[in-house]
Amino acid sequence: MGLCRPDPPARPHPPRPGQRQQHQQKQRRGRPLRSVRPGPAPPRPARREMYGHKYPGSFLKAIVNRPLQKEFRASSPTYMSLGSVLCLVTGASRGFGRTLVRLLAPRLGQGSVLLLLARSAAQLAELAAELRGTRSGLRVEFVAADLGCEQGLRQATAALREVLPAGPPGRLLLINNAGSLGDISKTFLDLTDPDEINSYFAFNITSALCLTSSALQAFGKQPGCSRTVVNISSLCALKPFKNWTLYCSGKAARDMMFQVLALEEPDVRVLNYAPGPLDTDMQLLARTKTGDADMRQFFQNLQESGQLIDCSVSAQKLMKLLEEDTFCSGAHVDFYSI
Repeated sequence: MGLCRPDPPARPHPPRPGQRQQHQQKQRRGRPLRSVRPGPAPPRPARREMYGHKYPGSFLKAIVNRPLQKEFRASSPTYMSLGSVLCLVTGASRGFGRTLVRLLAPRLGQGSVLLLLARSAAQLAELAAELRGTRSGLRVEFVAADLGCEQGLRQATAALREVLPAGPPGRLLLINNAGSLGDISKTFLDLTDPDEINSYFAFNITSALCLTSSALQAFGKQPGCSRTVVNISSLCALKPFKNWTLYCSGKAARDMMFQVLALEEPDVRVLNYAPGPLDTDMQLLARTKTGDADMRQFFQNLQESGQLIDCSVSAQKLMKLLEEDTFCSGAHVDFYSI
């Protein structure tokens, strides 16, 4: 019986195109030479980390690198029903609130009641008429009131109590969207007028607190029912922006306020949703009226590079969060983290 010849030692494969150059680069850097095999690109940083960097440079880079927005077509989507809901939306007459209401209405089941709140009676009446004409089985009511004053807040609370008996007993959905920028031409040291400051916080904080607590009390705790509260938040709730003392303070206070609600009332679903830099009238004010020149340029760059988010795109993400209902109650969820 003959002896088997041992196999010759394996020879390394010749380098593939581009590998020789990589070896040479590593040698020049003083790194140990090792075989380089093609593989998947290293993972990008998490969107939450990218979006959380400081502005304006890396923050702008994070927005520029985000995935392209999906085009919204109102006639094509298949809606998931939220069931029979008593729904209240503040700041519903324009911008994100108006877009959100249009996406929300088709998802409300038969017998639902939709109550719209804002300052502009004409815009509310137009929107209510539009929804009534395109959505059967949905009762749409509106109240034109200034939530920043005591009388307007009472009007809104009275309207809510009036529609409660007609609303379905199963679910309450309250979306606190109303808000304002304040005077962003002023620095911290310029804010010395107590009336100006109190007026801002009355509209942006007090009204949200009083309206939410009144709605939850009026709806009550019922067996088998659900109560959901959404606060439209902002990156400014987490990070300071120059000349935005009032806005950042208001958003931070509202976030914490609703976190306390989630802690005290575990049966209430609470969400702080930051919709991202939206293409709205408020964004126009940001890039033209902000006192700090660097911040103005930052917002102008967002607009000129086409990186502002269409309201319908962000509103669809909020709808997805509400439909899936898997968020941690009280959490701050950003557009870019979804």
